[in-house]
Amino acid sequence: MTDRNTRHKASMEKLKARVDEKIAEATEQRGLLLINTGNGKGKTTAAWGTVTRALGYGYKVGVIQFIKGLWECGERNRLEEDPNLSVAIMSTGFTWDTQNREADTQACQAVWQDAEKMLADPDTYLVVLDEITYMLKFGYLDIATVIKALENRPREQTVIVTGRNAHRDLVAMADTVTEMQEVRHAFNNGLQARRGIDF
Repeated sequence: MTDRNTRHKASMEKLKARVDEKIAEATEQRGLLLINTGNGKGKTTAAWGTVTRALGYGYKVGVIQFIKGLWECGERNRLEEDPNLSVAIMSTGFTWDTQNREADTQACQAVWQDAEKMLADPDTYLVVLDEITYMLKFGYLDIATVIKALENRPREQTVIVTGRNAHRDLVAMADTVTEMQEVRHAFNNGLQARRGIDF
């Protein structure tokens, strides 16, 4: 047991030295571009977790919901009365329900105007572009327009992009990219989405 404890202590000392070195090297302060992508669940949930964190520190936060905005959202229900939170919702909901490219494009363009205002506001600490990847994939938004807004945003502003199949140009410019991988999904086995758990 003593040998194991000695090895563990030596291992933790090495780990601490590596972590301390990384912390010392991280000297730049600015907002980040974070991407939550992949075919697994939890991308939007993770973004709302960061929204909660930022609001907890009293920061101003903007959320744009491009796909699931008309769906119930427990996080939005809980946080929407916070005066530091602004939420804009695309009016058509799921694009596979509407099946109307023209209407979806117009709705996307309308809510994108709200996004552009948030992305230009130096007082907005965090902006979430929830499910924007679909808007790019379906051609409702132009990637160059989105990149320009991201590049010109205030230096201290962090942006979280969520959705499957994140555009390669967004991935290339991101500071952190997290890919959620599906191993098993209850829905594929006939289990309904659960209120308070899935939404």
